[in-house]
Amino acid sequence: MSKITGNALSHQPSLPDIRINNRRYLGNKYRLLPFIRETVNAHCENVNIFADLFAGTGAVSSAFQNECAIITNDILYSNYIANFAWLGAEDYNEASVRELLSEFNAVEVTEDNYMSENFADTYFSADDCRRIGYIRQRIEDEFAGGSINFREKSLLLTSLLYAMDRIAQTCGHYDAYRKGASFTSRLELCFPKASHDNNPDNRCYNEDINQLAPRVEADVVYLDPPYNSRQYCDTYHLPENVARWEKPEIFGVARKMDRSTLKSAYCTKKASDAFADLVNNLNARYILLSYNNMAKKGDDRSNARISDEDIINILSAKGTVEIFSQPYRAFTAGKSDFTDNRERLFLCTCNL
Repeated sequence: MSKITGNALSHQPSLPDIRINNRRYLGNKYRLLPFIRETVNAHCENVNIFADLFAGTGAVSSAFQNECAIITNDILYSNYIANFAWLGAEDYNEASVRELLSEFNAVEVTEDNYMSENFADTYFSADDCRRIGYIRQRIEDEFAGGSINFREKSLLLTSLLYAMDRIAQTCGHYDAYRKGASFTSRLELCFPKASHDNNPDNRCYNEDINQLAPRVEADVVYLDPPYNSRQYCDTYHLPENVARWEKPEIFGVARKMDRSTLKSAYCTKKASDAFADLVNNLNARYILLSYNNMAKKGDDRSNARISDEDIINILSAKGTVEIFSQPYRAFTAGKSDFTDNRERLFLCTCNL
């Protein structure tokens, strides 16, 4: 059972806006955007199509959205949805989105659903789990009934995922929840302030990058693969579960679903072979690879899966390679003591 409390809609305060960077996400390159933009602007000519094929939250793509057509891809459906919300070519009715978000913020839910039955008092309180499950199903029903288009569905779902991240009892990911934590914050959805006039040639994909690569044509292809063994589908299993809304069986202390089809070769010993296949199949004038210099500095899970030697050899077979770098703050779950951590951009000017 659900209800809108009192005259909540008529007295609902204006929704605060959120932006693309207002999400906690491992490897987010938002702080490196000036470095990436400067490198592209200084060394890449006539960029009309920018492809970001390990797009994650879409932060890097957003830095170029006012200058050229954007292609995004991510294997996680939760990221694809967010990329379509922020960068999709389809327009949306802002008033309708705001009205639904206000309604969702006002609703009280007393009946249990998939979320409360499986996640109550873990990452979220039982009350918020009931609300998350209700809101997610309403979004699906509104879309299935033709009341909203896919961009509007993506915006509503992105708002929900961002709201979940803000209150989740985690450290920014969902490998584990904080046992015994008090749930002091209530789920509150905000309005994703997305452009109404994105480039009509923008495209968003949700595919395995190596299978997509032969079908992509771009002036610049930006690549930001996972660096280490930590699979993003493990870290973000819960947002992925909510985004897909297939209501799978979950298991284990962390309440994870089966993620076997979402595992990335770039987190394994096959990373160099996968990267070589990818580069060989890309149709681009420039390939820009973001890869830090962790190498063998951290614990085994944090160490880079592709060596510098392999990166340079693979890219050199495609064209001329230059390397640019600047300091960065590394992520490691170990207690390694290391310094001089740098984010590097490997720029390959491809032979045509």
